[in-house]
Amino acid sequence: MAELTTGVYPCYKNQFQIGAVNATALNTIADTTTFSVSFNDGVEEWSPFDQEGWTRRLKTAKSISISVSAKRNVGDPGNDFVAGLAFKNGRDSEVKFQWTFPDGTKVVFDDAVVNISALGASDSTAVAPLEFEIMSNGKPTVTLPTT
Repeated sequence: MAELTTGVYPCYKNQFQIGAVNATALNTIADTTTFSVSFNDGVEEWSPFDQEGWTRRLKTAKSISISVSAKRNVGDPGNDFVAGLAFKNGRDSEVKFQWTFPDGTKVVFDDAVVNISALGASDSTAVAPLEFEIMSNGKPTVTLPTT
């Protein structure tokens, strides 16, 4: 069992794994250098008369996007898997993606959509990039650690 982190922690303690939609074994993505997470909420607003001009709100939708920058590492199973999605479309670009937090929380996206934005092209002296976005496609499964 992995050691759980308490208190503050460095971002590299977050772990990501990826694989085919029905995969039982997922792979890490070698040479990942940065990630950023965006929570996107849909909020409906209305201003009823009984609130005397004050706006009421209700969150009615939610999605998550994870932007990832990595270096292209040919031969690494996770890195090769992501790169192999560059020319796929439709349901063929859906994956299983797992985000494991340092405290042991796991978030699993069963049909996440992968949008590749950079693959292997840059300055002549740069290391080839692999940049992509993981976009939620339906509600993820969130498993909290047991204490």
